[in-house]
Amino acid sequence: RSAKVRTYNFPQDRVTDHRLEGDQKNHSLQTIIDGALDPIIDALRAEEHAEKLANL
Repeated sequence: RSAKVRTYNFPQDRVTDHRLEGDQKNHSLQTIIDGALDPIIDALRAEEHAEKLANL
């Protein structure tokens, strides 16, 4: 069974991306539905960049 990537919580207007940690993990559901994916994408890119630097 694959790991949980993202949870959509409609009653609390929240999207949780489980690949991220801390405050970057939760985002407004309405914002995501409206198409503003940049905050999640930017956070994932920053996380990936940090992992790559740590592995050097």
